[in-house]
Amino acid sequence: MQATAKQIAHLLGGTIVGDENVTVQGPAKIEEGVAGAISFLGNPKYEPYLYSCQSSIVLVPNDFEPKQAVTATLIKVADVYSSLGVLLEHFNQATQPKATKKIDQQAYVAATVTIAEGATIDALAYIADKVKIGKNVRIYPHVYIGEGAEIGDNVTLHTGVKIYAACLIGNQVTIHANSVIGSDGFGFAPQADGSYQKIPQLGNVILEDGVEIGANSVIDRATMGSTIIREGAKLDNLIQVAHNVTIGKNTVLASQVGIAGSTHLGDSCMIGGQVGFAGHLQIADGTKIQAQSGIAQSVKQPNTALWGSPAMDYRQYARAAVVFKQLPQLQQRIAKLERMLQQQENK
Repeated sequence: MQATAKQIAHLLGGTIVGDENVTVQGPAKIEEGVAGAISFLGNPKYEPYLYSCQSSIVLVPNDFEPKQAVTATLIKVADVYSSLGVLLEHFNQATQPKATKKIDQQAYVAATVTIAEGATIDALAYIADKVKIGKNVRIYPHVYIGEGAEIGDNVTLHTGVKIYAACLIGNQVTIHANSVIGSDGFGFAPQADGSYQKIPQLGNVILEDGVEIGANSVIDRATMGSTIIREGAKLDNLIQVAHNVTIGKNTVLASQVGIAGSTHLGDSCMIGGQVGFAGHLQIADGTKIQAQSGIAQSVKQPNTALWGSPAMDYRQYARAAVVFKQLPQLQQRIAKLERMLQQQENK
């Protein structure tokens, strides 16, 4: 794809500083910029690269003023990272081949499967009975889709993805390699003899529009009803979501988060890596949780920031951490004061 600065500025709603007719063919990091590339400056620490990079166009914030001469044409935008996302998606779409239905001869597709235009199913994929596949879906090798599952439009299922029976996948969903959607929830009833009786898991999983699931993540089906990942939520790699969990709209979870059964996360939450949630909790909208925290109680106040295990108010934890680092010195001071007090009492 080739585009001029004028076309890109129009796409992004930006302001041009320099040659509006300069053209670019693709993106490049600012530290590796070459002629014909477009780069971006989102973090001030990368500003020195701006003055030496050879990129033809660089995206910068609206309030940016260069401290030295710049050879590249600048396009000023309100939000560099959001604009970059729009631009990369534009380049990506331009490089995609025209959609036509394509099913590899080595794929197994049951006779009762419904496949819309533009779908591509690669070798060794297995599509069971009564599955519905939407427009422009891309199914990579070794994907399994169980009976009665429904896949929306513009969905990408990377190599090794497993979608169990009756699960519902919305539009514009991406699931990365080896993730499992709809495995049984961890439901077992303890018996008098110390054994455990399995509780049948009869529900499903629903991924709403715009959801992205990282590699090697697992989302369990509900015991009854649905485990639901709401519109626009983003899950990193290596995440465990248990049965009957709900994750709210535009909530993001970093790697290795674990959520126990029937916990509900609100909208627009930000969850750091390795955070653990107990079961049956309610987490308010806008909650932010620092990495490696443990959440044992519900969070009722929206936009709360938490840290620690068990988690507490973020600022309170930061103050407590300062004290914790000083505990050896404090212990020595207390021991000294105790000796002085004992000496005083002896007198």
